Amino acid sequence: MAPEPQEITDVEALRALAHPMRQKIEQCLRKGPVNSAALARELGESTGLTSYHLRQMAKHGFIEEVPELAKGRERWWRAVPGDRRFPPYSRQTPEMREVLTQMHRLNFAELVESVRQFEDARDALGPWADAAIFSRATLRLDPGRLREFFEEYIALIHRYSPSQEEAAPDARAVLVRLLGFPEISREESTR
Repeated sequence: MAPEPQEITDVEALRALAHPMRQKIEQCLRKGPVNSAALARELGESTGLTSYHLRQMAKHGFIEEVPELAKGRERWWRAVPGDRRFPPYSRQTPEMREVLTQMHRLNFAELVESVRQFEDARDALGPWADAAIFSRATLRLDPGRLREFFEEYIALIHRYSPSQEEAAPDARAVLVRLLGFPEISREESTR
C-alpha cells in the first residue's frame, strides 16, 4: 500500500535532506539498516560525525532506530519509507528555493555518478548488464495533466516496490528517476 503523500514545508527538515553527508547516508540506508561505526567506515568519516547526522535525520523522521538489532550501546538505523514531496515553486519561500536547488544539484550529481559506476561495472554484471532502461519523450501537457502524469508515475513506483522480504531472490535495487520540466523557448531563456 502506498504511503500518504507528505509535503515538507519545514526549512530545517529540507536542510536535513539537502545536506551532502546526509544524502550519502541516505544512499547507504537504501541497502538496509546500518550503525554509525559501519557507516563511518563506508564513508571514511568519524563515528561521531555519522552519529550526529543520523540523529539529525531521525529528529525529522527520515530515519528511525531498529531496536531489535541493537547490542549494548550500539544503535542501528533504517530509512523510514515515505512519499515525501515539496511545495510547488509558487509556494516556496526564498529559503526553501535555495535549499531545494542545492538538493536537486546533489541529486543530479549522484545520478551522474551512479550511471558512471554502472557503465564501469557493466561487463561483470551478467544478465543485469541488459537491465538499464532509458526513454526520452516530449509530452504536450498543461500543468494539471502534468500533475496527473506525476501521480500515475508515483502509483506505478509503489506498485512495483515490494518490501525486501517480498522481493524475488534475484531482485536488487534499481535506481529509477523521473525528470520532467517545461521546455524553455529562446524568448524565455535568460542565459
